[in-house]
Amino acid sequence: MEKFQEYREKALKNIKIADHILSVTYPLVQDPKLLLAVIENIYFAFDNAMTSILDYERLFKRIPDVGEKFEIKFDIFRKKVAQNCNINQEHLKTIVELREMIKEHKESPVEFSRKDKFVICSDSYKMRTLSKEEIKKYISKAKLFIEEVNHITSKNEGIFR
Repeated sequence: MEKFQEYREKALKNIKIADHILSVTYPLVQDPKLLLAVIENIYFAFDNAMTSILDYERLFKRIPDVGEKFEIKFDIFRKKVAQNCNINQEHLKTIVELREMIKEHKESPVEFSRKDKFVICSDSYKMRTLSKEEIKKYISKAKLFIEEVNHITSKNEGIFR
């Protein structure tokens, strides 16, 4: 199995985990902190799908090796791959949004649960709330992105068997 196929499988696994936590575990436990785990898995699904298509393009020598650093991977993906493969620009915005959420969570001095939402506060007390409904939208966007990546990377998959 080629690397791009492994990353594609990881992306599918991440989105299944996120979906399971949101639809099965969260209703049982009712702990809004689980929403962060869902967001992280959605982000990992996007990242692995993006890495899959980057590795696929590198395999055909359309782009150079990009390494593991997110900023470099995302920059090449945005500038070269997304345009060439007709990837919806909305997916790029979603990846950035999810990354910012995770970064805000890590740097946040204050976080708390209120009703069915999880609230992240910045140093300047700018608040971001995570709700189950909002996260469902991210999951559906991730599924669409993974489907697009799967369609693109499966075109010449017979070569690698």
